[in-house]
Amino acid sequence: RSHGIHAEPTTFGVKLATFHAEFQRARKRLELAREEVATCAISGAVGTFANIDPAIEAHVAKKLGLQVEPVSTQIIPRDRHAMFFSVLGVIASSIERLATEVRHLQRTEVLEAEEFFSAGQKGSSAMPHKRNPVLTENLTGLARLVRSSVTPAMENVALWHERDISHSSVERGIGPDATVHLDFALHRLGGVVENLVIYPDAMIGTINSMGGLHNSQRILLALVEKGISREDSYRLVQRNAMRTWNKEGDLLDLLKQDEEVSSRLSDAELEDLFDLDYHFKQVDTIFERVFGRA
Repeated sequence: RSHGIHAEPTTFGVKLATFHAEFQRARKRLELAREEVATCAISGAVGTFANIDPAIEAHVAKKLGLQVEPVSTQIIPRDRHAMFFSVLGVIASSIERLATEVRHLQRTEVLEAEEFFSAGQKGSSAMPHKRNPVLTENLTGLARLVRSSVTPAMENVALWHERDISHSSVERGIGPDATVHLDFALHRLGGVVENLVIYPDAMIGTINSMGGLHNSQRILLALVEKGISREDSYRLVQRNAMRTWNKEGDLLDLLKQDEEVSSRLSDAELEDLFDLDYHFKQVDTIFERVFGRA
C-alpha cells in the first residue's frame, strides 16, 4: 500500500526486513550517541583549570571510562546531550512506525496480522467482541513521550556564557523519563513482535480482492515496449483500471476486450503480465542485503 491505497504486491518478510534494517541503524546510532555523551569535565568554574590540574580530570576520566572533554565551560557542552536525546527520539519514531503498521494491519477490514489476544483478555469494557491493538496503541503514546524530550534538550544547548542552570531542571525530568520510557517501549515491542499473529490467507485475499489492479504498472511498461507512448499507455491502462475499481470486471478481462490494448498484446502476453511471482523475483536479493543471506 502507498497512501493507504493498494499499490503493488510485497511480502510480509520484506515489510519486516525494513524494520529490521531500521533498528540495526538505530542500534548503531545509540552506540554513537552514548559515546558522544560519555565525556568528563573537571575544569574549574569557567573551564580554564585555574585552580585544578588537567591531570586530575584525565585521571578521573580514565577511572570512569570516559573521554576527556577537549574544551568545556563550567559544564560539558549540551550539544552532546541534545544528540543523545535526538537519537532516543528517532528510535521512538521507529517503534511507532512498526506499531502503526500493526495497528493498520489489525483493522477489521484488513486483519492481515494482529497482536496476540489471550483467552479471557478483554478488548473493551462495553463491547465483548472487541480485540483492540492496545499494546501498539500504548507504544504510539510512549513514542510521543520520548520525542517530547528532544526539543527541551535542543533548547538546553544555548546556555548563558560559561553556564546557567536553566538546563538543570529540564534534564532532571527528561533524563530519567525518556530513557525509562524508551527502555519499556523496546521491551514491549519485542513482545508484540514475538507473539504477533499472522494471517497469510488474508494477505492473499487482499491481493485478489482488487481484480488485478496491482499489475497496472507492468501492463503500462509492456505497452510502452510495444511502441505506444507512455502517455497513451497510461491512458489505456487507467481507463480499464478505473472500470475494475468500480467493480465492472477484472482488469485482465477488460484489457483483453479493449481493442487498443489487444492489438498490441495477445491474450497470452497479457496473462503472463498477471503472474504474481514476478513481483517477488528480487526478494532473495533484498534479504541478502539485509541479513547477509537469502
